[in-house]
Amino acid sequence: MRLVQHGDAFTILLEDTELMSTEANASEEALAVMTCDMLSGRPDVQMLIGGYGMGFTLRAALSALPADAGVCVAEIVPEILAWARGPMHKLTDGCLDDPRVMIVEDDVAMLIGAAREGYDAILLDVDNGPEGLTRWQNDGLYSPKGLAGSLRALRPGGILAVWSAWFDPAFTTRLEEAGFAVTARTVGSRPSGTSYPHTLWFARKPAA
Repeated sequence: MRLVQHGDAFTILLEDTELMSTEANASEEALAVMTCDMLSGRPDVQMLIGGYGMGFTLRAALSALPADAGVCVAEIVPEILAWARGPMHKLTDGCLDDPRVMIVEDDVAMLIGAAREGYDAILLDVDNGPEGLTRWQNDGLYSPKGLAGSLRALRPGGILAVWSAWFDPAFTTRLEEAGFAVTARTVGSRPSGTSYPHTLWFARKPAA
């Protein structure tokens, strides 16, 4: 995995595959904004974000969440956080030091597995979709066992939000079979101009 800079633009590559870019971030921001809209009115919102990436989801969440919210960010790749505080510090804009934020340098699966009704929302953007690309271990998050863990980790009425570079109807079925009420949305990768369609799944745990 490597960071490439062209002027003010950054791209993170896995060998020759583009994982993320500062020029295509609209869907990552939408993942947080749409989730926060669905949580509107809930007190003391506790959110878990799997994967810092370039921080677009985190910054969008912080802009939408109230002062009493808490956001835990799990990032397993140490280089990602080093780049965020180093060459991309202007883009990071202090979000890692926001008092509402806790950074955990570990696998988000560990945090999900340890929680019991601990989160109002779990946002997963740890790979290119429900089929792992960067780490085969990520597949476990999207398996029936992984989805059952997310269901347990969410508070009643909580939301599992998943980002993907493509639509996968089989994943929609797995979410429904796990007990979630599911909505899939298509969002462009850029707010304007040439854009690739990305998929966001919003899976709500039944209310108590």
